[in-house]
Amino acid sequence: MRPADLLQSRPEGLYCPPGDFFIDPVRPVARALVTHAHSDHATSGHGAVLATRETLDIMAIRMGEGFAGSVQPLRYGERVAIGEVATTFHPAGHVLGSAQIEVERGGFRIVAAGDYKRTPDPTCAAFEPVRGDVFITEATFGLPVFRHPEPLAEAGRLLQSLTQFPERTHLIGVYALGKAQRLIALLRAAGHDGPIFVHGALRRLCDYYAERGVALGDLPDATIERGRSRDFAGQIVLGPPSAFASAWVRRFADPLIGFASGWMQVRARARQRGVELPLVISDHCDWTELTTTIDELDPTEVWVTHGREEALVRWCSLTGRPARPLHLVGYEDEAED
Repeated sequence: MRPADLLQSRPEGLYCPPGDFFIDPVRPVARALVTHAHSDHATSGHGAVLATRETLDIMAIRMGEGFAGSVQPLRYGERVAIGEVATTFHPAGHVLGSAQIEVERGGFRIVAAGDYKRTPDPTCAAFEPVRGDVFITEATFGLPVFRHPEPLAEAGRLLQSLTQFPERTHLIGVYALGKAQRLIALLRAAGHDGPIFVHGALRRLCDYYAERGVALGDLPDATIERGRSRDFAGQIVLGPPSAFASAWVRRFADPLIGFASGWMQVRARARQRGVELPLVISDHCDWTELTTTIDELDPTEVWVTHGREEALVRWCSLTGRPARPLHLVGYEDEAED
């Protein structure tokens, strides 16, 4: 079997002809298999959506209950026949509910990893290595320059700053799904057991993580109505990136602006955002993790998508492994990393 007989690139996304479904389509289709609930992978308007229970729940929280004509939750490791193919979801380690999607027909197997990371994260199931004939990898940080530091050490830098500047409110930008909850968990692991204040835009997803058994501790609302601005001095306040372009920031006492993202390794991006405390915490693999994963899985062929595709394709070529870029459109570099 040729790989293109099983999965092929179309404007809507990756299409499986023998199963008549798309993986992470960027526009409405009849049947979609969704790897995770970030907005550049999960959209509304599909006829039917298959995903993990958590991904479906989060899509409903973000888009409303009627985001699809019908939904079907799949457990990790559950094998389901769709048309002429068998599909299985495996943990991706990206955010809560994130999955790799294995597509198999006649013994030929393609594994679409979606977004994934290898670094341990207590807020979601760990990445599960799955061998296949073709491995489809992301390349968000697919350049050798990207080497992410230890996440717990980055959380420690935030706590150290809190000790050094107790008179300042530490306002930290975090994406609502995944990054907010992971940073909270890292701060708890680093020994911070006090309150962590959250913007209202983060509340529902933090509550959902807690409902799914992810311990986050005391998360009061970051509202001035609950106290005076100076009452937030020496506190950690988390908010979405959009809030940092609004008057919300100016409500707090002498705010120290931080941002948690893998892109904070690029200092020019930190300066452009006016970030005083860049925290390099990513929910994607860095260069070493990407190349190590490909070596570990040892697929016959590698397809590379959404990110620095050419560099990783070149690395595969130099190591004697066929690879090609997919050039899929609609997947953002910095949407919710």
